[in-house]
Amino acid sequence: MDLMKTIKGSLLEDFFPAGWDLKKIDRCCSNPPEKILERQKWWHKDFQPIMCQTLEEFDTKMGHEIAKEISDAAKEKRKLILILPVGPMGMYKWAVYFLKQWNVSCKHVYGFNMDEWSDSKGNTLPPNNPGAFQNAMEQAFYGPLGELTVPPGQRNFATKKVLPTYPEKISKLKDQDAKLVVIFGIGRVFHIAFWEPHFAAEFKNIEEWKKQQYRLGAKLHPLTIEQNAITSFKSRTTLVPCFANTIGPGIFLKADKIIGGCDGALGRGMMWQGMSLWVTLRYGPDIWVPSSFMPTLPGKLFFLKELAGPLIAECN
Repeated sequence: MDLMKTIKGSLLEDFFPAGWDLKKIDRCCSNPPEKILERQKWWHKDFQPIMCQTLEEFDTKMGHEIAKEISDAAKEKRKLILILPVGPMGMYKWAVYFLKQWNVSCKHVYGFNMDEWSDSKGNTLPPNNPGAFQNAMEQAFYGPLGELTVPPGQRNFATKKVLPTYPEKISKLKDQDAKLVVIFGIGRVFHIAFWEPHFAAEFKNIEEWKKQQYRLGAKLHPLTIEQNAITSFKSRTTLVPCFANTIGPGIFLKADKIIGGCDGALGRGMMWQGMSLWVTLRYGPDIWVPSSFMPTLPGKLFFLKELAGPLIAECN
């Protein structure tokens, strides 16, 4: 007795994105933990999943990877475009630590936050609101860097006014040989940024889907709302907006390098990101599973060992 055998006639029958193959998702999650690092034929030759034993190791290694990209670009006298998430977050304190230790200025860095809460029309929270992603970035990364920080004029946030300027700004920087590094987490419904799986229904083919660069007032899936209620709003679902502004695959799939992170363990054996990790690595590229494209790009995906499972039923 499981979801697939009991879904007909239930409240979940039309709940999940229409293009999901639930049996395939289940097969992805049925692999034993020791096979998590096995390379798949569609992975980029320079894509590498990195297992971390603890959250401290995860935060440190991911932060070091970000700081190294900034440092290497500075040595090369090359501009660096960073697509930045608010989740995961623990890596930023370590990126700041290493940059300060190495005394590396971020004057060559151009930051683009990948998403922001909004209403259906793309209007966002005030920048200083405690729930705003802009506020989170200022507090976790830009502020603590002090005099080494990214110049204010080179910080971009996904507001109704600024997000539509991302494609042109990024294109101009790329024309100047800037490197594009996409830093990301993976959503409960396999989104990257807030590019949700159900958006796939709007496009005729994968080529059209891949061209989408951003969306204002994106309608979020209920599982995304609940994920954020748990991870960011102390379980208080009523505080979570139902819409967000977000970049799309037309930006995040253009990465010269990716730095991903999965740290969604909750304690006492509970987690929310185990399925997200396994499906990302095993499903194969599919527009109904946005994160499935990330292994096709060069870079690293850091993850907590615990998320590899085994993903089996357990009574607590």
